[in-house]
Amino acid sequence: MNNIQKSPSLLFCMLMDAIGMLSFAIPGIGEFSDVIWAPVSAIIFAKTFGGTKGVLGGIFNFIEEAMPGMDFIPSFTIMWFLTNKAGASRRSDIIPVKAK
Repeated sequence: MNNIQKSPSLLFCMLMDAIGMLSFAIPGIGEFSDVIWAPVSAIIFAKTFGGTKGVLGGIFNFIEEAMPGMDFIPSFTIMWFLTNKAGASRRSDIIPVKAK
């Protein structure tokens, strides 16, 4: 059986970031909503990305969502790019070419 976790879609990550930014839409009440959203978002983040990167990203996501005024950071989308685009340049992905 294959234990490789499937990466979430970019659309899902952007939607999660948009939900996190909704607190900006309601002045005064919005920061109170972060008290509820921060732990929920961190748990979703950790479960979505899994492993060490999910846990560490979830901790960062919790802090980012809990701190007033920091909701603009798209942490889900950033992790999506780090997972899907930054990994493409790994050494194991390079095809060796032998010189003649």
